[in-house]
Amino acid sequence: MSVAENIEKIRGQMAEAARKAGRRADAISLMAVTKTFGPELIRQAYDAGLRLFGENRVQEFQSKLGQLEDMSNAEWHMIGHLQGNKTNKAAELFSCVDSVDSLRVAERLNRAGGERGKRLKVLLEINVGEEAAKSGLRPDAQELWQILASAAEWPHLEIEGLMTVPPFLNHPEAARPHFRRLRQLRDLIRARNLQAVSMEVLSMGMSHDFEVAIEEGSTRVRLGTAIFGAREARAV
Repeated sequence: MSVAENIEKIRGQMAEAARKAGRRADAISLMAVTKTFGPELIRQAYDAGLRLFGENRVQEFQSKLGQLEDMSNAEWHMIGHLQGNKTNKAAELFSCVDSVDSLRVAERLNRAGGERGKRLKVLLEINVGEEAAKSGLRPDAQELWQILASAAEWPHLEIEGLMTVPPFLNHPEAARPHFRRLRQLRDLIRARNLQAVSMEVLSMGMSHDFEVAIEEGSTRVRLGTAIFGAREARAV
């Protein structure tokens, strides 16, 4: 199937998952995860109507950008782990950073945004499975609440919500408790009515489990192979 056909199929699956959950399909956005995929495939997704794109590595995106600059209304998000020494370049290249996982990175992004006269939208990455090998704030981490409490002091950051990459499980249904945990954390944060924290975005669900994520409240799913095909076959 072509990229456009894959996207059409996915939108149908998203609509059905939303219907099952009693939600509106237009409340859930589709992000194309473009890691390792080249500009030609990215452009096919753009031509099929997608405007949200997520990249995992600063340098890889920088190498593609020259061939994509005419996609003027595309929105580029950094969704991979962001090292502290890459915050300046990330603030320059991306409009959103969806993987903030420490107070230090948030402070650096705010400073970098100020130097560029821009306000960066960010999501806080939560390690819902509490996996040692994965980045992300643990749901009960004191640092998470330090970041949220500091948000009002950062004029160049806008905390829009939460993101997670749950443990990879063979059956999508097994991921449900992790998605539910993120939604419950979002609800807890929202109930605090913190200044400069909106919690409008719940980014969860990937190619193998996005329907379950939608049923559990995801407002943004991030799909790569479901849109573009296997990375081994279509790498840059």
